[in-house]
Amino acid sequence: MPNSTPAQHERTPAADNTTMFIFGAGGDLVKRLLIPSLYNLDRDQLIDPEMQIVGIDLAEYDDDAFRAHLKQFIAEKAADSHSEGRIKSLDESRWAEFEQRIHYLKGDFTDEAVYRQIEDAIAASGNDNAIFYCATSSRFFSNIAKQLGQAGLLTEQGENYRRLIVEKPFGHDLESARALNADLLEVMREDQIYRIDHFLGKETVQNILVARFANVLFEPFWNNHYIDHIQITAAETVGVEERAAFYDKAGAMRDMVPNHLFQLLAMVAIEPPAAFGADALRSEKSKVLGAIRPWTPEEAAHNSARGRYEAGQLDDQPVPGYLDEDGVDADSQTETFVAMKVMVDNWRWVGVPFYLRTGKRMSARDTEIAICFKPAPYAQFRNTDVERMASNWLIIQIQPNEGMWFDFQAKRPGPELEMDTVKMGFAYKDFFDLPAATGYETLIYDCLTGDQMLFQRADTIENGWRAVEPFQQAWSRESTTGENDIEGYAAGSDGPDGAHKLIQRDGRLWHQVGSPTGPGVAPVPSGR
Repeated sequence: MPNSTPAQHERTPAADNTTMFIFGAGGDLVKRLLIPSLYNLDRDQLIDPEMQIVGIDLAEYDDDAFRAHLKQFIAEKAADSHSEGRIKSLDESRWAEFEQRIHYLKGDFTDEAVYRQIEDAIAASGNDNAIFYCATSSRFFSNIAKQLGQAGLLTEQGENYRRLIVEKPFGHDLESARALNADLLEVMREDQIYRIDHFLGKETVQNILVARFANVLFEPFWNNHYIDHIQITAAETVGVEERAAFYDKAGAMRDMVPNHLFQLLAMVAIEPPAAFGADALRSEKSKVLGAIRPWTPEEAAHNSARGRYEAGQLDDQPVPGYLDEDGVDADSQTETFVAMKVMVDNWRWVGVPFYLRTGKRMSARDTEIAICFKPAPYAQFRNTDVERMASNWLIIQIQPNEGMWFDFQAKRPGPELEMDTVKMGFAYKDFFDLPAATGYETLIYDCLTGDQMLFQRADTIENGWRAVEPFQQAWSRESTTGENDIEGYAAGSDGPDGAHKLIQRDGRLWHQVGSPTGPGVAPVPSGR
């Protein structure tokens, strides 16, 4: 039964009043996730009732047209069972009140006049707090920050604050990430910058820290003495949808690995922070990513696989291949799937491989961390059919069925000694009354209250790109020489053969994607 105690938001104070300016307000991110998140925060009384939201873009809207555009999209998505973090139903009266605080400013991000209008809007609000949200293409991030700095809009006075939220991708390689960090830090302090990764707003991701450090059961075994390997999977059933222009330049590696997957890796692998605070936690995460073994390009090619979805079936419906999607270059060399093996070279994790994979048009939507423990060293069941012991698995499922499950061995009922894998665990929905959420609510609230714990720091970003640089170099060399290592895989499958060979040559198998109740069939690592 769900927990009957009051929801946390009922005990959490509302953030101080502010004005949020959203650059790129006409984009998909704003209507699909940001405005629904702000609506949910307003529903839960976590933002000030006077907070104003100002969208900025080139599209031809006034306030009323912009509000109608948002409402139509959100109402349609409310009924879509495949929509991530959807609003289950749009409360007409609540929306009517909420939308009065949404405004629209038509203008070009590169035009100084826009920033004068922003200054006027802050002055008119009677409140000097301001948050600037870059929901634009990454090529505008530096320009927006510099324009804000030149206009004096990042200068803080007294108790008032000015903060910048930057979406991913934060650069497209190590060099560009360093350049972007330098541009931002030229006009503001690090504590004013909020580099956002919405995966870190999900309850199950945050629960990794609680599970590890608040339960004596886990931490003594969370090391290379007991853990055989760790798998991190982010599988999607969707294709590129309306993001072809962005995705065909980024691909699965740049879109997912240095941010989403490495953030999950860092949360799993960090040392206990000295204190539960932003600086201590972010320092430990940066250390983990900095400890990832720097493969040579040749080693990176050997320890990775790339794929691209081809035509196939999903939910018994035919879907096109990537090269047939609208907006994709027919000669594209972009991957839609990547699998890779990385090693974290520190005392806790030396010798424990981390296998990462992410892809589009896979068999199921499933983001999970699968931790495989070493099997018992000896099966002491002499004269029985039990010749060797299966491994225990801890599955942390981030989405869609948020929760944690533990696989362990039990005897089957009957006169003979036979073992089977049984599951113990919990789903969040069975224990807590969770309101509809997108994953952005926690992060936006934290920015409003000045808590940077779940946001990336400059050194963490650069360490992530440094770790993927050998893979980028290897693939760039292959493209230059005319080789093509991008394997096709059928839409609705679990990726290309190369991904399975990558892990099988180590005597392991991928954990099953998309089991409806949490973990799927747990493979047994072979002896090594």
